[in-house]
Amino acid sequence: MPTLVFVVLAGLSFFLFLARVRRDPRRFGNAVLLGLTFLLLTLTLLAQAAKGDAPAPLVAAVTLALLLLALGVLALSFFLIANGVQMVRKEGRRPANLLSCLAGMAVLGWVTLTLIAYDTDSVPLRRTAGAVLMAACYVSYVFLSFLAYAFLYGRLRVRHVVDFVVVLGSGLVGGHRVPPLLAGRLERARAVYEAQAARGRPPVLITSGGQGCDEDLPEADAMAAYLIARGVPADHVVREDRSRTTEENLRFSEALMRERDPDYRCVVVTNNFHVFRAALTARRTGVDAQVIGAPTASYFWPSATIREFAAIFLHYRKVNIGLCALLAVLGALLSS
Repeated sequence: MPTLVFVVLAGLSFFLFLARVRRDPRRFGNAVLLGLTFLLLTLTLLAQAAKGDAPAPLVAAVTLALLLLALGVLALSFFLIANGVQMVRKEGRRPANLLSCLAGMAVLGWVTLTLIAYDTDSVPLRRTAGAVLMAACYVSYVFLSFLAYAFLYGRLRVRHVVDFVVVLGSGLVGGHRVPPLLAGRLERARAVYEAQAARGRPPVLITSGGQGCDEDLPEADAMAAYLIARGVPADHVVREDRSRTTEENLRFSEALMRERDPDYRCVVVTNNFHVFRAALTARRTGVDAQVIGAPTASYFWPSATIREFAAIFLHYRKVNIGLCALLAVLGALLSS
């Protein structure tokens, strides 16, 4: 009976997921429903394996998966710490570059706490470990849901001919040079431009980014110069040079697009780790756009992805922190 219930709930969750994605793929609730579908399917397998009449291959597969999960937690912690060290060496000691290292240390700290708590049979330590476990399980569920859906969303194809391609700025090197991270966005935008130009409908490229306190010129100007130097006609490049945040990038660019064509179609280009959060921001600001991503250096991706997740998690902080606190209390009570 429990197996049938899990299967039915998984089916309902997946149906709602598909319906919501079709209506608007730029919703974080889509990620939650996708994660819930996988969670219910996992519970179905566990319930089936718990039965004495479960097929031997299924029992073996579940046992192996649990073993790999346990080993994977340890491997993940060391990988994140190593990635954090690499980030500091390549990108400097900024707080954002320490995120993967801190995440790895947190995972390792929780494993150590759990082992000590149950080895010493300390009730206070067991309660603490149980509270952290329940909160960590929730955060892990939300993170994996975010990761899976961000992966899917980033691979949606541009289905329509677009009128505008908005490129989000990301800071300049030495105050005036386009860094590799931003160059990847510009190259992805140029590829979209050339693909549509070959079909006779070249879009307008909007370079979006203001001037930071450590920059010699607005990011939009440096980005526009990069595109023009690589063959994009100057009359197909528009500068949005006032924005300082992703939300301003989108709001100010939307005003430029609406001024030229109230019924515009556009895509927004950023790096792949930033795609889903940019899509959520576009929806929140009322910008009708699909967001596409440019490749990112492999060493940069883990820390950047954690930063994106943290920003989304804290955007819904009332719900997320409230559930973490509730589960932490429950975990402490169950571990008494």
